[in-house]
Amino acid sequence: MDKVFVDTDVILDFLLDRAPFTLDAAKVFSLAEKKKLHACTTGLVFANAYYVLRKLASHKKVVEKLAELSQWVDIIGLPKIAVTNALKSGFSDFEDALQYFSAKEAGVKIILTRNVKDYKHSELAVMTPEIYIRQS
Repeated sequence: MDKVFVDTDVILDFLLDRAPFTLDAAKVFSLAEKKKLHACTTGLVFANAYYVLRKLASHKKVVEKLAELSQWVDIIGLPKIAVTNALKSGFSDFEDALQYFSAKEAGVKIILTRNVKDYKHSELAVMTPEIYIRQS
């Protein structure tokens, strides 16, 4: 079973029904729900998603959506070593560096994101949900 890190954009595609990306994001979470892949993300991604979603819906509604999502997605830590490595890395986006090094520390093999170019320094496989679904 693949252990994949799901980036903020994929979660928002799913929760906000952002066409044309919704279907592929939904397929990823369906595989996670069926335990055909091990999906994970960090608490920071949940915080970022909450921040975006809260602009569009009530606290109660947003928390309900995120709680439902947390049933299918493992929330991994953001350890000090990930922060230290992110600070020293060649990533141009610090948040992406934090996600990458947290995923790496957690034993993730694949990062799912729509911003593949943001992970050009990655030693892990990085792909869009669309490509991942096609290869599965």
